[in-house]
Amino acid sequence: MSEIESVLKETRVFPPPPGFSELARIGSEEEYHDLYRQSIEEPDLFWGRVARELPWIEDFHTVLDWSDKPFARWFLGGKLNASAICLDQHLTNGRADKTAIRWEGEPGDLQTFTYAELHQSVCRFANALKARGVKKGDRVAIYMPMIPELTMAVLACARIGAAHSVVFGGFSAQALRDRIEDGGCTAVITADGGWRRGKVLELKKEVDAGIEGLDDVHTVMVVQRTENEVAWRDGRDVWYHEAIEGVSDECAPEPMDSEDLLFLLYTSGSTGKPKGIVHTTGGYMVGAYLSSRYVFDLREDDVYWCTADVGWITGHSYIVYGPLANGATIVMYEGAPTTPHPGRFWELCEKHGVTVFYTAPTAIRTFMRLGEEHPARHDLSSLRLLGTVGEAINPEAWMWYRRVIGGDRCPIVDTWWQTETGGIMLTPLPGVTPTKPGSATWPFFGVDVAILDENGVEEGPNQGGLLCIRKPWPSMLRGIWGDEQRFKDVYWSDVEGCYFAGDGARRDEDGYFWIMGRVDDVINVSGHRLSTMEVESALVSHEKVCESAVVARPDEITGQAICAFITVGQEVEVDDSLRTELAEHVAKEIGKLARPSEMRFTDALPKTRSGKIMRRLLRDVAAGIESAGDTSTIEDYSVLAKLRGHED
Repeated sequence: MSEIESVLKETRVFPPPPGFSELARIGSEEEYHDLYRQSIEEPDLFWGRVARELPWIEDFHTVLDWSDKPFARWFLGGKLNASAICLDQHLTNGRADKTAIRWEGEPGDLQTFTYAELHQSVCRFANALKARGVKKGDRVAIYMPMIPELTMAVLACARIGAAHSVVFGGFSAQALRDRIEDGGCTAVITADGGWRRGKVLELKKEVDAGIEGLDDVHTVMVVQRTENEVAWRDGRDVWYHEAIEGVSDECAPEPMDSEDLLFLLYTSGSTGKPKGIVHTTGGYMVGAYLSSRYVFDLREDDVYWCTADVGWITGHSYIVYGPLANGATIVMYEGAPTTPHPGRFWELCEKHGVTVFYTAPTAIRTFMRLGEEHPARHDLSSLRLLGTVGEAINPEAWMWYRRVIGGDRCPIVDTWWQTETGGIMLTPLPGVTPTKPGSATWPFFGVDVAILDENGVEEGPNQGGLLCIRKPWPSMLRGIWGDEQRFKDVYWSDVEGCYFAGDGARRDEDGYFWIMGRVDDVINVSGHRLSTMEVESALVSHEKVCESAVVARPDEITGQAICAFITVGQEVEVDDSLRTELAEHVAKEIGKLARPSEMRFTDALPKTRSGKIMRRLLRDVAAGIESAGDTSTIEDYSVLAKLRGHED
């Protein structure tokens, strides 16, 4: 399982831009290495100092207890409140009148909230929830569009000690129901609807269907956003704007033990029910705070935009908790990146003066396909730092991002992490790290990461293996909700004593980490185990290819064969000469062994609503079988239908 051949080579290196390091929070390799060494060798000293930069209600007496492996406990004895960290401290440190949120709806409506105004709104929201019987220890499902009330709902739950379980607003009623039932949620916060690609998503309708017959759900609080007609159940349903009428704008934050549950966030595997990932208060907040501060080099005058949805862990850590704990000004946007026109993101960057921009490689490749003329219409000179998240980025997309969006002047932080890790694990530091296109570079503080085989033996330079974490870190998951054994089996059983992330990776001769994709996505061709990500990267580096997804299909001779699904530019003619051209390009880039046996050209690839390619479905298409797994998260069913009927 662990022996993965690495065939991708990348030699370009980009040092931090001149002048950036002098102003950066961490500005030298020596400083990084000293801090990193301390975080690994003296974690109590390092993390104790960092944690005390946050306001605690009661101080902790023990930084880490890992006596009951794999269950770690951080900052024992300490009490704090995540909402107070994000809001209350800024009322007295000079940021009360600083803008906390700049929000824009898809139709173009605008709202801004200072830290003082956001604090008042969250307190009213919290008091409205308490008036409906929501209390400390309850679980609350949140199913909303990307509107300011979504952030308020998250912080209001944290303020009163109720754990939130945010479900992405694009999920189906059944997916919502599964998560409500598993988490034992007793209240749901939603909206009548939300705008997406010029249409109204009827969220309240989905909630009604999802909780049909669930008598334990006593409250559905509904934010009025799109004013579409909704069904109503008196006694259970309440309008948010009516619930906050006349309530106090003061609500004392509930003292929470460091290991008290902050939130559940569900992540689905290829089989089985979704896993409710458990994150607790103290360690998670410390990790989100520090990584936001250093990875994005946050400065007092930054305007920071993470384009994720709060329904994903990226939105939890790097829209809400991390940036607000640092007192940042954040941008939130409700709609799709290409609505009402293909340059919408760049229009917003110019309009709001965005300085730090964090988005997904899938979005970047989409923008590449749409053409450079769209960002060229907008002034992007305010940008000083770019970031990527969600999956490994291929080098050519990285280079396009640097050149077209960053004007060859902005460092790129290519981050690797997961729902389970809670925060960024591998990343450049923008004032420190010479970056290589496609590499997540170095480990963040406290992350003891290694490339191992199944026996725990460390692989040599450029040998692909299992990406493992050998020591606990503050923001790590504390378990799977209601299933202790599954937690052990899924994350701690492959390599003894280590957390296995599920990803394959290699570490090059300079100590840089390169993510090679899920080990499930490795293709075994004639005894050679090849990373699908590397083959995809080679294909996308060809000027005619916009996006690719590579999967394995059964082959009688080689065991498995490489099947590539490819989208090309609008003016490109698809014929046998193109197939030959691409095959030879892959052979030249990474070797003849990696040439696809089959190429299928398509207008689009099946993706989740968060933009990730659903390779599991493509494997079924390549093998000619019907998909038995969950397809409720697919964004456009017509894409899958066309692929299934495609005989090219």
